[in-house]
Amino acid sequence: MDDPRLGSTDRLELLQTFMRIVETGNLSAAAQRLNVSQPTVSRRLKALESMLGLRLIQRSTHRLSLTDDGERCFRHAQSVCECWDSMVQDLQGLTETPRGRLRVLVPHAFGQEQLLELLESYLQACPEVSVEWLLHDRYPDFIAEGIDCVIRVGKVEDPAVVAVPVAEVPRIVVVAPEVVAGIEIDDIDAVASLPWLALRTFYRDRVSLTHAVDGREQHFAIAPRVSTDNLSAMRRLAVSGFGAAIFSTWRVADDLEEGRLIQLVPSWYASPLPVYLVYPYADDYPPRLRRFIELMREQAPGMSGMTRRWPSLPSAR
Repeated sequence: MDDPRLGSTDRLELLQTFMRIVETGNLSAAAQRLNVSQPTVSRRLKALESMLGLRLIQRSTHRLSLTDDGERCFRHAQSVCECWDSMVQDLQGLTETPRGRLRVLVPHAFGQEQLLELLESYLQACPEVSVEWLLHDRYPDFIAEGIDCVIRVGKVEDPAVVAVPVAEVPRIVVVAPEVVAGIEIDDIDAVASLPWLALRTFYRDRVSLTHAVDGREQHFAIAPRVSTDNLSAMRRLAVSGFGAAIFSTWRVADDLEEGRLIQLVPSWYASPLPVYLVYPYADDYPPRLRRFIELMREQAPGMSGMTRRWPSLPSAR
């Protein structure tokens, strides 16, 4: 039955407009994305809120934010619009062709170096998809930011998402040569007493190492001279001789080769970091995301800086 409060405005158009507002963060950007005027976007939002009898977005001078009802509406809108797109593509015989826009959040250093090979493969395989490749070392709000998937290095503790393990990143202990002059570099007790740098994302005041041959574990406390959440800053401090540190092997490969750093306790290693592909639960996924998941699982273990230590997993639906 038609709702007189809605008038002649198309319901799907209202939901699509609402989704663009949420994804872009403001009315003017949503209007540009939709190629309509800002007043049109504002009228559509008011019409949707009037039809539902709910406030979906809190408006302030500086920003828009979703209400609880708005978050629920956004999830439903995603499902409705994806079902509509799937129906159209199926009827037009386009179901399995990746199209549209894929928004991916990747770790800053990894995303501008190691993972570009994956992005290039995806662009070649999916010529009708445009990609937003966002470099951030943080966990996103999938709904508010319109993120399709995240490549995550480290643990994933959010039970509301799918986290597919795709590879691991080996880690080693390194230091500038001058810091260990006269010290046996395979003496783990001597290494424990050195000045240390800490990457707060993965270790802060305690180091755990595993012997590569017999699997013995060694744990010792550290009092970092500097702790940081920035990998590039820690690398520079390590090269400058301010302390020992644990790095992903790929990040310091050039420094090791050119002698700026040396590997400490080469018989020991820090636990590898898991690499996950993370995305929200859904009844179905668009071809553009399914293809990205497939490529990530196929290529990540063989890419520079990563190894496979996970069992094979079933394909994403």
